[in-house]
Amino acid sequence: MELAFLIFEYLSFLSEMFLYLIAICVFFIIVTFVLVVVLRQLIKKRASELKRSRGWGRHIVVGFFHPYCNAGGGGERVLWVAICAIQNKYPDIRCLVYSGDCDATEAEILFKAQQRFNISLPKPVDFIFLRSRNWVEAHKYPMFTLLGQSFGSLKLGWEALTSYVPDVYIDTMGYAFTLPLFKYFGGCKIGCYVHYPTISTDMLERVSQREESFNNMSVVSRSVLLTNLKILYYKMFASMYGLVGARSDIVMVNSSWTYGHIKTLWKVADKTVLVYPPCDISEFIKIDLLKHRNKSVKTILSIAQFRPEKDHKLQLKSFHEFLSHVNATDRSRYKLQLVGGCRDSKDAERVEELKAFAEELHISERVEFKLNVSFEELKTLMSQALIGLHTMRDEHFGIGVVELMAAGTLTLAHNSAGPRMDILTLYDGKPTGFLATDSTSYADAIKTIFNLTDTERTDICENARRSVTRFSESEFEQGFLRAFECLLGNVL
Repeated sequence: MELAFLIFEYLSFLSEMFLYLIAICVFFIIVTFVLVVVLRQLIKKRASELKRSRGWGRHIVVGFFHPYCNAGGGGERVLWVAICAIQNKYPDIRCLVYSGDCDATEAEILFKAQQRFNISLPKPVDFIFLRSRNWVEAHKYPMFTLLGQSFGSLKLGWEALTSYVPDVYIDTMGYAFTLPLFKYFGGCKIGCYVHYPTISTDMLERVSQREESFNNMSVVSRSVLLTNLKILYYKMFASMYGLVGARSDIVMVNSSWTYGHIKTLWKVADKTVLVYPPCDISEFIKIDLLKHRNKSVKTILSIAQFRPEKDHKLQLKSFHEFLSHVNATDRSRYKLQLVGGCRDSKDAERVEELKAFAEELHISERVEFKLNVSFEELKTLMSQALIGLHTMRDEHFGIGVVELMAAGTLTLAHNSAGPRMDILTLYDGKPTGFLATDSTSYADAIKTIFNLTDTERTDICENARRSVTRFSESEFEQGFLRAFECLLGNVL
């Protein structure tokens, strides 16, 4: 009897504790809900006041979250062409850019867009300058970088949200963790253009295979324990990434490769559409295929921002390996030009490291670095090059690859993701370029290309030019506006 009484008393205690826990959970849920509602109302009130102070009245405001809008890369082209498309079709809509480029003025940012991309906006665009962009910079998080940057984007996103709440919020840089902020606290319609999934099954596979890379240090790849811990970390992060990404009302992705990963991770296939990024082929296809190509000095041209994932070291290794099979007297006939934008001091340091690496390989005399070139200079460089080189593994799309093809260079890219699945594919049953994976296969491909006859080269280049019309700005504008109208229909 005593044992039965003790069991009954213990069960009663557990029941009471369970009820208390339920009550506490309900209390916190109610408090959280009230806080969200109150904050949302305060934020909306502030937005209305700012809207009146700016004289926007009943105008619909579309906010683009692009903290590095002055970087001059392919992602920035997407931003400015998207804004241009909206302004042309909906002249009453106001476009706002959340920028972290506090070291540049609005006029300087727009001038760079015009200079780099040949884009002039038909109407003014407004800017909100964010002071906490350093919270999303990779160097701030030497460990758990993905998680650190994602949580850092919450800080940056909150600054953006409390500065102004748009009617439609579009993230064009891949900061998915900001989406719930604007959806639940701002009450915005949410769209995003995904260039590259923050995490992918390919990344998990490389870690599982203990493969050393720029985002998988040797100390991790050599340890079974650290590898398993990193896989667990990646899987947990992938779950969070999918959860926040699924808050979108419409998701635009830039390639078949990105589409596959986002479909798997975010699980919103019905809201996800493939919209190839805009490539300025209209100017590049004017370049003569043969007229300005320098036959005495054969140039290999690389166009890519100086970021670690672009793998410029592979370009230098490949060029070095190619030259090692060329007679010493003939090496002066070949040149590698690395053209790209530098976003910050880290990129500038990376350029210096690459220059030092070229010295180490004894090829520095045959390598040129050209930083932040103008659009006109870019066209000139393209018109003189024979080979267009691209080495990023799992490049989400590859705007630079398309531009090189349109300019008439024989393009050589990494055999993965966008270049393999969308760009350097057969067109009319004929090749449009070349693919490689490592320094040896790149060097072999370079040799093959230089050994082509003028007729063979011209045939491939002409076919490549025909194939890239599907990546034009007009094609992007049509696809983007179709997706944008899904957001707009709920706001009008």
